[in-house]
Amino acid sequence: MSATSPILERASIEPLDDDAAHQLGGLPTDALCEAARARRDRTWGATLTYSPKVFLPITNLCRNRCDYCSFRRSPGDPGEWTMSPDEIRSWLHRARDQGCVEALFCLGDTPETGFREYRELLRSWGHERTVDYLRWAAEEALAVGLLPHTNAGILSRDDMSFLRPVNVSLGLMLENVSERLCEKGMPHHRAPDKRPAKRIQMTREAGELRIPFTSGLLIGIGETVGERLDTILEIRRLHRAYGHIGEVIVQNFRSHPDTPMGLASEPSSEALAATVALARLILDDDVSVQAPPNLNPASIATLLGAGINDFGGISPVSPDYINPQHPWPYLDRLREACDAAGFRLQPRLPVYPAHLETPGFIDATLRPRVDQLHLELATP
Repeated sequence: MSATSPILERASIEPLDDDAAHQLGGLPTDALCEAARARRDRTWGATLTYSPKVFLPITNLCRNRCDYCSFRRSPGDPGEWTMSPDEIRSWLHRARDQGCVEALFCLGDTPETGFREYRELLRSWGHERTVDYLRWAAEEALAVGLLPHTNAGILSRDDMSFLRPVNVSLGLMLENVSERLCEKGMPHHRAPDKRPAKRIQMTREAGELRIPFTSGLLIGIGETVGERLDTILEIRRLHRAYGHIGEVIVQNFRSHPDTPMGLASEPSSEALAATVALARLILDDDVSVQAPPNLNPASIATLLGAGINDFGGISPVSPDYINPQHPWPYLDRLREACDAAGFRLQPRLPVYPAHLETPGFIDATLRPRVDQLHLELATP
């Protein structure tokens, strides 16, 4: 390794303590990426993974108003939707026919607490709560041969227990631990569910319930490098306590028209690469580091060079409803980029081997379906 920093030499071999990790933030990006590649290559080898998924946005109704979000709606807004049972069934069957293994259920935060119209719609379908509808949808996914992963915003401990038997994993982006981003004039000021304490509590309770979990951070929304480091370190603390975090997403802000941050500057490729490298160097080796390729179509080589080992979910059938102007890359193009960099692109399940192999993380009722799909992916 060309890097001469003793801290980087250590970080390329093993995670650093908190104080040493904070010192990484001031080091050159090229040196960080070199050390991160060494850590990635030693642990994850020359394989880059992705999960073939269908993206099912159950509803875009949301009580939060994040300044950067183009997804959320209120009842009556143009583009507002809630997927019907028939729509969900149709998408699930199309996804299975196209070789998907994951059904990603996503929605706005706690819509029933803010919108009477939504509560009435749920009741017309025989459900009192969003989690009831989500459990039904997950059962439908399992019935057609898909593995559900649910990212439904803030869930209570009881809600997660209720969803656990029908989901192989749950997720919640921590985004950032900075309370400053929730102050007036900042992007989370009108988003009560983005308070860091709430998101940390849910992540901790998922660990106590032994639920495989996805977390992540969002960069470019006004945070400092120190706040990014604090966020990565908090995710590491939670994982070390419970061993439940399978992957951490490093997602870069992309501006959307007609939002309060529509004219805001986006983070540079260098800032993204540095943050990916910091995540790889700080997190433990059993945690996958992921970045979405559709938000960085011109920077696949940069992401690979910064130490990612996973691209997350990629859908052959549904768009990215959160970032609709950024379509998923064609898999053959992504495979070509991986081949050119010396990597093999490989599909995976929406739960990582560490949690499949550790007793207690996968509900016994899910095991037959998990084993079946694992065998399918392993068969050329």
